[in-house]
Amino acid sequence: MRAHTTKDEPMTPSDEIDNLINTHPDWRGAALAKLRTSILDVDPGIIEEWKWMGAPVWELGGILVVGNIFKTKVKLGFMYGALLEDPDTLFNGELGGNQRRSIELAEGDEVDEAALQALIRRAISHNQSRAKTATKK
Repeated sequence: MRAHTTKDEPMTPSDEIDNLINTHPDWRGAALAKLRTSILDVDPGIIEEWKWMGAPVWELGGILVVGNIFKTKVKLGFMYGALLEDPDTLFNGELGGNQRRSIELAEGDEVDEAALQALIRRAISHNQSRAKTATKK
C-alpha cells in the first residue's frame, strides 16, 4: 500500500482505502487490510472503488463487497449475499433481508481465507450471470 503524497493530485480509490486503514492503526485497520488482500487475490479483474462518502468497494461486473470500519467491528457487506451459497456459514449479519448479507468481525475474530475467497468467487459468478440475463433481455 502506497502513501499518497501529492496534494494537487486527487486520491485514487486505492489511496482512500489505504488512508482508511492507516487512520485505524488498531486491530480494525489490520483486519480490513487482511480482508482486502484476500479479496484482491481472488481475481486480477477486481477493481477497488471508494463510494458513498467513505466506503471501500470491490467490484467485478458489479459490486461484490462493501467494506467498512466501525467502532467495535469491521464489516464486509455482500450486495447479493442472500443469493449466494454460504456452506462455511461466514455470513453473520443482515441475515433477515432478501438481498444483502454481511460478515461482521469483532476484535479477535478471524475469517477462513479460503472460504472467503470461495464466497467472493460465487459473488463474481452471480454478477456474471446477472450480466448475461440483462444482455438477453
